[in-house]
Amino acid sequence: IMLTCRIAKMAFLAYLSATVSGNAGRAAAFRVGGSASAVAGRTRARSSLVDATAMSYLGGKHRGVAAVAGTAAVSAWGASRLASSAAQCASSSTSLSSTVEAVDAGPATVVEHPAFEVIQTDTVSEFGADAILYRHKQSGAELLSLSTDDDNKCFGITFRTPPQDSTGVPHILEHSVLCGSRKYKTKDPFVQLLQGSLQTFLNAFTYPDRTCYVVASQNTKDFYNLINVYADAVFHPRAISDPMVHAQEGWHLELENVEDPLTYKGVVYNEMKGVYSSPDSLLQREAQQSIFPDNAYGVDSGGDPVVIPDLSFEQFAEFHAKFYHPANSRIFFAGDDDVAKRLEIMDEYLSDFQDSPESKPGSAIEWQKKRYSEPVKVRHPYPVSDKEAAPGGEPDTHLLMVNWLMNDKPMTSREEITVTVLDHLLMGTSSSILRKTLMESGLGDAITGGGLSDELMQATFSVGLRGVKTDNVEKVEELVVETLKKVAEEGFSEDAIAASMNTIEFQMREFNTGSFPKGLSLMLGSMREWVYDRNPTEGLKFEKPLADLKESIAKDGAKVFTDMINEMLLENSHRTTVEMFPSKSLEAEQLKEEKDRLAKIKESLKEEDLQNIIAKTAELKKLQASEDSPEARATIPSLDLSDLKKEVTEYPIDVTENESNTGVTVVRHELGSTSGIVYANLAVDVSGVALEDVALLPLFTRIMMETGAGEYDSVALSRRMGTHTGGVSVSPMIAGVTPEGEAEGVVMAGEHFVTKLLMTGKSTSDKTDELFSIFDLILRDANLDSQAKIIEMLREAKSSKESGVQGSGHAVANARIRSRYSAIGYINEKMSGISSLDTVKALLEQAENDFPALLARLENIRNTILEQSTCRDGMILDITGDAAVFEKIGPSVENFLAKLPGDSQGDKLQNFYSEAHPWAMQAKKEMAAEAPLADEGFVVPTQVSYVGKGGRLYEVGEAVSGATSVISKFLGTGYMWDNVRVMGGAYGGFCQFEPRNGIFSFLSYRDPNLAGTIDVYDGASAALMKSAEDLENDPDALATAIIGAVGDMDGALSADQKGSVQFKRWLTRESPEQRQKFRDEVLNTKPSDFKEVAERLMALKDPSSAVVSSKSAFEDASKAGKSFTLKDIM
Repeated sequence: IMLTCRIAKMAFLAYLSATVSGNAGRAAAFRVGGSASAVAGRTRARSSLVDATAMSYLGGKHRGVAAVAGTAAVSAWGASRLASSAAQCASSSTSLSSTVEAVDAGPATVVEHPAFEVIQTDTVSEFGADAILYRHKQSGAELLSLSTDDDNKCFGITFRTPPQDSTGVPHILEHSVLCGSRKYKTKDPFVQLLQGSLQTFLNAFTYPDRTCYVVASQNTKDFYNLINVYADAVFHPRAISDPMVHAQEGWHLELENVEDPLTYKGVVYNEMKGVYSSPDSLLQREAQQSIFPDNAYGVDSGGDPVVIPDLSFEQFAEFHAKFYHPANSRIFFAGDDDVAKRLEIMDEYLSDFQDSPESKPGSAIEWQKKRYSEPVKVRHPYPVSDKEAAPGGEPDTHLLMVNWLMNDKPMTSREEITVTVLDHLLMGTSSSILRKTLMESGLGDAITGGGLSDELMQATFSVGLRGVKTDNVEKVEELVVETLKKVAEEGFSEDAIAASMNTIEFQMREFNTGSFPKGLSLMLGSMREWVYDRNPTEGLKFEKPLADLKESIAKDGAKVFTDMINEMLLENSHRTTVEMFPSKSLEAEQLKEEKDRLAKIKESLKEEDLQNIIAKTAELKKLQASEDSPEARATIPSLDLSDLKKEVTEYPIDVTENESNTGVTVVRHELGSTSGIVYANLAVDVSGVALEDVALLPLFTRIMMETGAGEYDSVALSRRMGTHTGGVSVSPMIAGVTPEGEAEGVVMAGEHFVTKLLMTGKSTSDKTDELFSIFDLILRDANLDSQAKIIEMLREAKSSKESGVQGSGHAVANARIRSRYSAIGYINEKMSGISSLDTVKALLEQAENDFPALLARLENIRNTILEQSTCRDGMILDITGDAAVFEKIGPSVENFLAKLPGDSQGDKLQNFYSEAHPWAMQAKKEMAAEAPLADEGFVVPTQVSYVGKGGRLYEVGEAVSGATSVISKFLGTGYMWDNVRVMGGAYGGFCQFEPRNGIFSFLSYRDPNLAGTIDVYDGASAALMKSAEDLENDPDALATAIIGAVGDMDGALSADQKGSVQFKRWLTRESPEQRQKFRDEVLNTKPSDFKEVAERLMALKDPSSAVVSSKSAFEDASKAGKSFTLKDIM
């Protein structure tokens, strides 16, 4: 991963790190924005269009913001390779022949408009899209219109915005333009859209060379509303005439009393302090700046916190004037909406401008020439705890990454897809040669860099290790280069090439973007060509370059790839090696530098200057605290309640217990079309595993995937998966269920739940036998006796978890809070929360010093899961496909069920719907000691805080109305947004409520405050009570809140997601009637519901806090009366 280069198709992907699993809608209080310099993710050329499957990793819909972290994680602990698709868990694909038939859309139908001229027409048969590229005659704007049959309509507008310095002006402007405009007069129309729209995507993100604004909706009226607000915002923002927006979103000096110290405040300023609290983010920044010393990529488009305060309002406004002219824009549409209407809407905004011939040349990106005659070495510090390592503990370690600039002229389409496959061969799976060699070397704990990044004008390749001891630093670079030399000499085997080719092809043809708009992926794919003044539709086509590559492989074999290794890597001296070394004093030095800088500024100011700052501070806070006028709010377009769908969407499901007397339950979801692909899940009961071994399940499931099985070693198994499937993964699952005989819609005691080992895979229907055979193989015969590999996994897990605490502290805090109130919360936290870090450390020690004992535990887990007499009773095969798929796979299903381990006439497991789960009672006994109701603080080196507080809002057995989802979102996008983000300066503030367990939590993200944020949380009940009173006289505001909540409930789902959603509904015994009742309650939410929740918040039972922050921040909080039980994490 190279910071600011690792942006790609999912620049917004790192936003996932700012969400909380299972309720991402609450993250709406994060502002658009993740700077390009704050985005993580591996990139690939053509997989730009499909890797969005990774975006659906958390499930549900992810609202609002863009990328936020240099090495941001998908979950609390992070996925090491964000932009990898879900399929890449294990490699994927089918055969080299086409797996899903391409659509021949025929010739494009040209729609004309007098204000536009047609530049070109095209048909992108790969995605059944008619494409017309227009130019607006008066303004010079270009508009690409893609007509598809997708009802999830997408609009985007992109400006080329190369920065000249690291003040972060593109990033700050991206935040700021959505803070009111010429037509839409509120302080923050973005928030109003979050609060009251059916949007399926509402976002903006900053790359190192461009800024994108994107909206999507399935509702046509809503879609047009979103387009109008965004178009007016980018062309006519309030921000360029109101310095208060720049002050709020960018930076300002804050002072309330003359005797107080000056402080810096600002959302982007604080966001970037959070980004650069991460060692990985610092590494990425230094790597990018080292490889691009001469062009726009050599500065930080997101902003360096040290440099951000150098940005004046005048420079900020000038940047907008220079780069936000329509002539410098690329406007994109995709979906089934009317093309003529698209042109009509945009003409309304574009006709305000005359052409600006200098705009495009003025934003051109200069090529970075390969000018290094020999590789360059760079060393920089990163902050570590000032505490000494405990006796026998591990010393602080280094991070090291080797980086290449791969090209200094445009690649052909054939070269782009070749380098994509080469990247997969080298880095795509745990068995890929470069990744495998580095991890098995023992020189470090985890991979840094993601290999190829190709979303900018020039591609880079970066790879290295973190957790490197001082004596091994030089060895890492040597190993990277020597491994590449060996590959160049020996080449790749035919089966390795076939597996990687099939993986890439399956991803492209499946085009599975999960719950995210397909149009967004199409936009990102086209933009990687269009933004550099090349043909946008060429960025979407893969059939010809793929066919050319196959032809070349058939002729020359591995030489196709070894030639590229030699040319772009080994014979390329434009290479840098960046080393980050630990510094115990850096955090203190940074704090001192900022304090000294501010003290010096204050000393230089006259009394009248200080009074002016005090006045400006008060003015800004008054503005932030003020309510929008009714007239201003009336300018924001909105839907009516009558526009909402009243019924819950149900998906097909057919359940057969004891199918064909096999003892296995089969669940089928027959959909209209799955393009010949079968999506299968095999759920195996794990309730017999002892609770003390539950924390091993994440390790156990990873072993199933990565150590080999039966006659297959790890490499052979990975290649088999890659050659025959679209991906296989294994994970533990725990889900609360509705007990038999109890009412639905009430808070559960948390004692009834199901626990499964979930094997997930996909393939074309003709490869179903292979998919099922792999399921059976890794379930029965995974190689558990692989000490070296298991030690490697545990070291990587330890490193990733430690990084996750710094980057996703809000999720860590939320999981910890919830672990105190229910057995399920406790068990989940035990497996994946902050307490699992201690478990991983203990397991690592056991693996190194007493592996037979660990092996015995792992073997016992497998023996327990596959207990002959009961295992089939706990097995469920869940399948999603279309009618043709089900007709074809019938014999495969029958054979698979017959061969599964266990006795088809065996004993029954306990009924988890009528009896408490065996883990529940023991978990409750452990909770008092392991998850006490206490205010806990977790200390890490960081410049920001992640503040969580929660408690029981509803008691066990109490009914929970669907209105709570309306109120929770209202609170998050209103009070929390205003007080934690706008006035507090945090990058995000939100709340989460889970009806099933009755627990409510407040959370903040990249927060400059700690004690003050808790005070905000404590004031939420009073604010909500006042809102309840106001809503009595404001039916429009109430309707807006309802619409926004419904928007979070509805969304576009991929075929596999539809099956998964319905499977979970069935598994948890949630009835269609209860779902409809909940929706009805949402639609009929009343002000009195707000009052009830306010009263409950005021009396929140057993509240407790969990905070991730720095030692100095906890010391300041203690002085403010907020005390915590502290634990040093790193």
